[in-house]
Amino acid sequence: MLSTDFVTGSPNWLDLGSPNTSAAAAFYGSVFGWDFLSAGPEAGGYGFFQLDGKTVAALGPLTEEGARSAWTVYFQTPDADATVKAAEQGGGTVRVEAFDVMDAGRMACLTDPGGAEFAVWQPTAVKGLEKASDNNTLCWAELHIGDPAAALRFYGSLFGWRAQEMEAAPGMTYTVLSTAEGDQQEASFGGIAPLRSASEESRWVPYFAVEDADEMVAKTQGNGGSVVMPAADIPDVGRIAWLADPFGATFAVLKPAPQA
Repeated sequence: MLSTDFVTGSPNWLDLGSPNTSAAAAFYGSVFGWDFLSAGPEAGGYGFFQLDGKTVAALGPLTEEGARSAWTVYFQTPDADATVKAAEQGGGTVRVEAFDVMDAGRMACLTDPGGAEFAVWQPTAVKGLEKASDNNTLCWAELHIGDPAAALRFYGSLFGWRAQEMEAAPGMTYTVLSTAEGDQQEASFGGIAPLRSASEESRWVPYFAVEDADEMVAKTQGNGGSVVMPAADIPDVGRIAWLADPFGATFAVLKPAPQA
C-alpha cells in the first residue's frame, strides 16, 4: 500500500477537477469527512482536502478546454521536463507542459499512449500528500487500459516500475505495480487491469481505504453520487466498490482484507 515516503514513480499527489468546487467539497466532506482549505486567492479556486489537519487530496476548477470532472493521479519525478520528453518519445501526449507551481513544485499533465490521463509532480516546498493508506485516504492507484503490456512498457520507461502478474479471475491477468526502490511487495502502490468492455474508457482510478465499503456506497448515494460497480468481495484483497460523485468523477473504495 501507499505511504508518504515518496520515491520516484510513486503516487505523490491527487486532485479533482470539478465544474462546481463548492458542491464537490460538500460531497466529499459528507462521504469521507474531509475539510476543504483554500490555497488562497492567487490559486484560482484550488485548495486542499484535509483529514485531521493533514492534506489527503486537492480540488480545483476545470481548466482544460472540454475537460470532464475527474480525479488525476500524480507520480513523483526528479525532473518533470525530462519525464515530459520521455513521455513524448514513448508515444504519450503532453496536455500541459511542465511549469512551476509557485514555490511548491513543478508539474506537467500527460496522456499515455492508451488514452489514460495522469500528471507528474517534481516536489520542492510541497513534497506530496501528508496522509495515505489510513481510512478515508488514498491507498491504491489502478490503471484500466486496453493494452496492459504496452502501458507497462511506457510507464516503465518513465519511472522504472517493477511488475508482478497475478490471476485476478479465470482468464484475466492483473499486474501489481511497485516502484523501482525497496522491497517489491512493500513498494507496491497500484495495478494495471484490462478494460472490462469495449465501451470502458482508459483511466487511472484512485482507491480510498475505508472502514466499511457498503457504508460508503450508501453515503455516496445519499449525497447525490452514484454506484459504478456495486460492493463486492475480492479474495485476499478486500471489499471494493466503484463510485462516482455528483459530477461523474469516478473513484473506488476498499475495505482491505486483514492479510492484504
